[in-house]
Amino acid sequence: MNNHEPKLRRSTSFSVVPDEALCCVLDRINDPRDREAISLVCRQWHRIDSATRKHVTIAFCYSAPPAMLRSRFARLESLKLKGKPRAAMYNLIPEDWGGYASPWIAELASGFDCLKELHLRRMVVYDEDIRMLVGARGHALQSLKLDRCSGFSTHGLRIIATNCRCLRTLYLEESTIIDHGGEWLHDLATNNNVLMHLNFYMTELKILAKDLELLACNCKSLISLQLSECDLIALIKFFKLASKLEEFGGGSFNVDQGEVGAYNKVVFPPRLLSLGLFFMGTNEVSVIYPFCASLKKLDLQYTFLNTEDHCQLIQKCPNLEVLEVRNVIGDRGLEVVSNTCKRLRHLRVERGDDDPGQQNEQGRVTQAGMMSIAVGCRELEYIAIYASDISNAALEAFGTFSSNLRDFRLVLLDSEENITDLPLDNGVRALLRGCTKLGRFAFYLRPGGLSDVGLGYVGEYSGNIRYMLLGNVGESNMGLMHFAVGCKKLVKLELRSCCWFSEHALALAMLQLPSLRYAWVQGYKASLNGEGLREMRRRYWNIEFIPPGIEECQEASEEGRDTLVTQPQLLAYYSLAGQRMDHPEYVVPLF
Repeated sequence: MNNHEPKLRRSTSFSVVPDEALCCVLDRINDPRDREAISLVCRQWHRIDSATRKHVTIAFCYSAPPAMLRSRFARLESLKLKGKPRAAMYNLIPEDWGGYASPWIAELASGFDCLKELHLRRMVVYDEDIRMLVGARGHALQSLKLDRCSGFSTHGLRIIATNCRCLRTLYLEESTIIDHGGEWLHDLATNNNVLMHLNFYMTELKILAKDLELLACNCKSLISLQLSECDLIALIKFFKLASKLEEFGGGSFNVDQGEVGAYNKVVFPPRLLSLGLFFMGTNEVSVIYPFCASLKKLDLQYTFLNTEDHCQLIQKCPNLEVLEVRNVIGDRGLEVVSNTCKRLRHLRVERGDDDPGQQNEQGRVTQAGMMSIAVGCRELEYIAIYASDISNAALEAFGTFSSNLRDFRLVLLDSEENITDLPLDNGVRALLRGCTKLGRFAFYLRPGGLSDVGLGYVGEYSGNIRYMLLGNVGESNMGLMHFAVGCKKLVKLELRSCCWFSEHALALAMLQLPSLRYAWVQGYKASLNGEGLREMRRRYWNIEFIPPGIEECQEASEEGRDTLVTQPQLLAYYSLAGQRMDHPEYVVPLF
């Protein structure tokens, strides 16, 4: 080494960066993983990160005690907090399982002087929680999202409407709300003149159209409204007043209205870019034809349209970026999508009618439709499909043409007696090798859909995937062990209907996943007391077990199959809060 070359000394350490300069740099870094890495550099960087972090997402409410959040991020402006496991959305988790917001609300109300935005997802929120939160932060709250929550009523909504006068976003979609009347909407329209986004979609709340008209008059900045079922005829005046509206969902067509021609009087706002309607049938679809070309998002999940209706409508929507439909769209409809919607980024094809008598060859989604989408929609980032049939070639097509995919979800229905091409080992390998940007992956098949070799491919080629749901995959414990060798970045894992996996194999597999922080498993070879999971024990790792046969019968699983939730369940998660104390008796904490 040349003696004249400068040598690195301790004086060049990052610790000499002034606090002011570091604050300026960190203010421009928002990715939570980047922030986490920065906070580990040294004590100074940890302190500045704590002082400047504006948003935090806590993926599971039992992973940390509420007091720790305030001690770490006292100047937080925005918080997203998730409660019950995702399976609760499909009635696979009992209502009284937990996920109570009260401890968090109490902590937020006693500090957090900078808090402006709060998003609670799948949590139990009581009216008293709302009263406490609004009493402390209502004057400054700009966004409140109670997303798929339960436990509160319209009395709580009245507290929000009366006191949160700076609120720009109120989101209540798919929450279970006790309805004591529509006065909350009138109060909101009377007390707020800055609201931009209001969403109570799929809540069954009853409202008056005149309160929506008052809201449109007072809130000139309203750009998004998604409501529970309300006849479009009653909204004609609202649409005239809400001239800046860009997103609308929830309006319905009433079959008792009489002549279909009555809906020709409905004129949507000129800036509308996103639309979702209830109960629209063949006779009513022409109502939306005039502005189809400007639509960027279209939700047809709750309509009565057949395959031909979908084809006719989508041909008029060349600028769609988001499309949500049921599988009645069929392969022919997906071919129309692939030929028409070249800008499509998000496609969701939900399960439709289960009655075989209501289905035909057109109303099925198979590998043919999926291959059309892969070839024709090259900008696709998200796809979720309930398919009746599938092949390796269809998956290979996504691996070849869909390099921008970040989220892939496939459910293989059991409506067909024979599937064209199983197992899907080669297809899933090609998909994962080609779609290197994937961060989320769900693959729910039928028995025999993926062999041990294929499950090993999933582990080997899932280098960047952080969330994964697998169902009916593998053939033995050996496949699970091959899978666990990979997935170095996997944080959240859900397994369903893998009855051949033993407790011992599950324990060993989870210990091999270095980034795993959360695992939920239903349907495996369980003992009566979970004793075989003992090897899963490690520091800060909580394990909860629901023995088989404990829960009452429930329906509507994610995969669309009517099931009896009597299978054993395992939940394991990383926690700095220790064992939770609010679990019901049927949840057994282990070790």
